[in-house]
Amino acid sequence: MQVRKLLSKCLLRSLLFPLTMTAPAMASIFADAPPVVSADMAQQILEEGNKRFVQGTLSIYDVGTSRRAQLSLGQYPYAVVVTCSDSRVPPELIFDQALGYIFVIRVAGNVLDAVALGSVEYAVEHLNTKLVVVMGHEKCGAVKATVDGGHVPPNLGAIAAKIQPAVDIAKAANSADIYEAATDANIVNMVNIVNADHVISQIAGVKVIGAKYHFESGEVRFIK
Repeated sequence: MQVRKLLSKCLLRSLLFPLTMTAPAMASIFADAPPVVSADMAQQILEEGNKRFVQGTLSIYDVGTSRRAQLSLGQYPYAVVVTCSDSRVPPELIFDQALGYIFVIRVAGNVLDAVALGSVEYAVEHLNTKLVVVMGHEKCGAVKATVDGGHVPPNLGAIAAKIQPAVDIAKAANSADIYEAATDANIVNMVNIVNADHVISQIAGVKVIGAKYHFESGEVRFIK
């Protein structure tokens, strides 16, 4: 058991923070195990990772046999990212993170139903993850389909039903670009759903924020 705890601690020292963090800073953070990364610190790590992605200076991470063996001991993600299933929006790349860094939930339109919310609850309550990011993106096909309307199969209709309130908001505001306005409103609506969750809202130190990914620049803009 002691060996297992030691290996887990070593894993966390090597995984959770970018190489730019100094050794003394890491030592102070990992004085006690298991560490708890604050929501603000987690957001800073994601922001710095996205800057590297935008600049094309991605980190080199070990994903070999030894790293996978370390990860088999457990997971300690410092952020939850709820985002769209769109193949152009992989959170691990956009935030320049490696295995074990973030707990990712992907569904078309980055909508939250009971299953997705249960996944967020698990990360927050059982993995002690303090930051939850709901990330939409430009030119979202699920949002466009909802705005355009028309007949869709039942399962796709369930996604559209989650997005429809955001479309209603965008239409009521007479937005110049209804697609992007609906996308923005959908992000805010999903953040509100997470914040209202009866499990998540009872856990101290949790922060839920929205974000939007921009294709050409690669930038993620956080909604404070």
